Amino acid sequence: MEEIRIQKYLANCGIASRRKCEEYILEGRVKVNDVLVTQLGRKINPEKDKVYFDNKLVELNNNRYIYILLNKPIGYVTTVKDQFNRDTILSLVKIKERIVPVGRLDMYTSGAILLTNDGDFVYKVTHPKNEVNKTYTVTLIGIVTDEEVQRLRDGVELDTGFITSKAKVKILKTDHENNLSRLEITIHEGKNREVRKMCEAIGKKVIALHRTKIGELTVKDLKIGEWKYLNEKDLEKVWMS
Repeated sequence: MEEIRIQKYLANCGIASRRKCEEYILEGRVKVNDVLVTQLGRKINPEKDKVYFDNKLVELNNNRYIYILLNKPIGYVTTVKDQFNRDTILSLVKIKERIVPVGRLDMYTSGAILLTNDGDFVYKVTHPKNEVNKTYTVTLIGIVTDEEVQRLRDGVELDTGFITSKAKVKILKTDHENNLSRLEITIHEGKNREVRKMCEAIGKKVIALHRTKIGELTVKDLKIGEWKYLNEKDLEKVWMS
C-alpha cells in the first residue's frame, strides 16, 4: 500500500478531521510503532506500521462508509469531545460506528451539519479550494438596506482584517414594526463565525442563525434534532451550487 501522511490516515480511520488530527500530532497524542510523533510530515505504510492515538491502536474502517445529515439544535457544540463538558452533536446521533462532524457550526447556530467516518469526504467538503456552498437564514436587528446587501455580496472586511469573498445575499423579509430583517446568505468559506461577523461589518446584530443547506442538500424535511442517513443521490447534492 502507498505511504500516506499520518494525519490523513487518522482522518480516514474516523478519529477527526485532517486538521484536527494535525493538532493531535503536535500535542503528542500519536505514536507510530510505539514511537511518539510530534512533527507533521511523517508518512506511514498502513500495511506495515501500527498507529496509536491516546495509546489505542487505530485501524482503518473496513466496514461501509456512513454519511449522516443532522438538523442541529441550538445549544450543542460540533466537536467529538468538549473540554467544558457541553453537549455535543454526537449525543444526538447514537450509532455504534465512530463518526466525526464535517466542519462546524457554533453553539448558538442551528441547522444542517454532516457527520461521517470517511476522512477523505471531510477533507473535500471542508477544504476552501472546493468551494462547497453553505446557505443560512439570518434574522437581524434593524432594517437592512439595498446598499448593505450589496456590500455583503461584494465582500466585507471583518474585525480580523479578513475580506470575505463574494456572497449570494437576498432579503427574505423586513419587519418595520419590530425593526427586524431576515436575509438568506450563501457563502463557500468556512471562517469561524463568518456570517455573524459579516453582519456585524454592516452594523447589524444577529439574533437567529440557521444553516438551511450544504450545497443543495437541505434540512427542510428534518425537524430540529432529527437526522438521517444519506445515499449516493443525497451526497451528489453537496457539490451542487
